Amino acid sequence: MKALILVGGYGTRLRPLTLSVPKPLVEFCNKPILLHQVEALVEAGVDHVVLAVSYMSELLEREMRVQEQRLGIRISLSHEEEPLGTGGPLALARELLAIDDEPFFVLNSDVICDFPFKDMLQFHRNHGKEGTIVVTRVEEPSKYGVVVFHPGDGKIERFVEKPQVFVSNKINAGMYIFNPSISAGYRLKPTSIEKEIFPVMAEEGHLYAMELQGNSLEI
Repeated sequence: MKALILVGGYGTRLRPLTLSVPKPLVEFCNKPILLHQVEALVEAGVDHVVLAVSYMSELLEREMRVQEQRLGIRISLSHEEEPLGTGGPLALARELLAIDDEPFFVLNSDVICDFPFKDMLQFHRNHGKEGTIVVTRVEEPSKYGVVVFHPGDGKIERFVEKPQVFVSNKINAGMYIFNPSISAGYRLKPTSIEKEIFPVMAEEGHLYAMELQGNSLEI
């Protein structure tokens, strides 16, 4: 199985730490955030991790080559020449992600939690559609874009940005799983997967939500 981790951001919220080290290599509980993610992916059966990189990619590559040998997996770097948002990297890495019929994980590099990758895969296979996103509960949904989905099967109905009337208290947790066919429709340009791609998938009935048990933390 494969996974794409979006590591191209500048980590401005963590400055001055990220002036000398990319955000994914900032330590959390004495271990780089990225390493927490990669180890959890490997435990779930992932043997090829693709990193969508731009900022300080040399440092990331040096560290990941060490981990590639230690974990016995393949780690590829997909270099962005310009910022491509959260959707563009899927088009850039299309040849790596769509080499077989296996679904692949996608996650933001700043998410830390008890990663439910095995449960995600089972949930995704059970509903049989194109995509699954993990959602998490928040106390004040009016501050976020929320996900409205059917409580029975998780089928997503719509997304609502900062609702002033309660419609949901679940938000995108930054972890996804897709069928490889999804990347065929992506264009190599700056794209927001959350604002431009997910609403279309939901409208077509191809996007489902799995609720995270426990909390996620965005660094």
